[in-house]
Amino acid sequence: MLFALMAYFSFSLLDAVQKTAIIYHSVFQLLFIKYCFVLILSIVESRRKKNYFFYKSGNIKLQILRSVLSIVESGCFVLSFRYLSLADTHSIAALTPVLVVALSAIILREHVSLKTWVAIFVGFIGVLVIMRPGLSIFDPNSLIPLAGAFVLSCYQVVTRKASETDSNETSLFYTSIVGILLMGVLGYNFWQPLMELSIVFFIAIGFFFSLGLYFQIIALSMARAGIIQPFHYTLIFWAIILGYFFYNDLPDIPTLVGALIITASGIYTLYSKDHN
Repeated sequence: MLFALMAYFSFSLLDAVQKTAIIYHSVFQLLFIKYCFVLILSIVESRRKKNYFFYKSGNIKLQILRSVLSIVESGCFVLSFRYLSLADTHSIAALTPVLVVALSAIILREHVSLKTWVAIFVGFIGVLVIMRPGLSIFDPNSLIPLAGAFVLSCYQVVTRKASETDSNETSLFYTSIVGILLMGVLGYNFWQPLMELSIVFFIAIGFFFSLGLYFQIIALSMARAGIIQPFHYTLIFWAIILGYFFYNDLPDIPTLVGALIITASGIYTLYSKDHN
């Protein structure tokens, strides 16, 4: 649980940096840097586990699919930081664990009880409370993290399937290679001139992203996913604190209410699924 807390705190610091970095750089540049660090992490992790054939996959097509999903969901969240506060983005993104359970039932044919489906529905109500569609306060940009949450849930379901044949370091390796190739081409074509602090942003993004992934890998190796997943909701807590500290942003009451609804439904969904 401690490693899970440190993982999501690292991801929160990453997002705080990305919110400023995306103003001065293209999303493709930032993703390219992240996947370069993921490649280093995959090599370090394979050395630690003495897995010298980490580049061999039991299902390359599945690895390519999850890698593309990783790029799309990362791009959605990084882009959303340009238009929304950290708290608003993470409140909507908190729907991800709920969507994972729903998609696991649909795609992987896992059993989900009626009570869990009700909790999933309540989670969607929480998103509507935050987004307020049909009202003048509705921000179309809030659809960006919602799309990111959906793609991220697809990514996690595909990752679970890929883990049946491949190790963590193998998945990290393919994610990094596909990410570097695609983002390298797009980053070159949509290049933004670097500034004096660009190297600081790049190192911070790569460091916090790799640190978060590494702590997450350790946490999942020591405890069931059902125990680790609820800590995903600490991202909202850190987003409020860091958003206020660095950007003077505070979520409004409907956002806080929606975030609480999503968190409650998500924890119940994960708990009930873990005990079915």
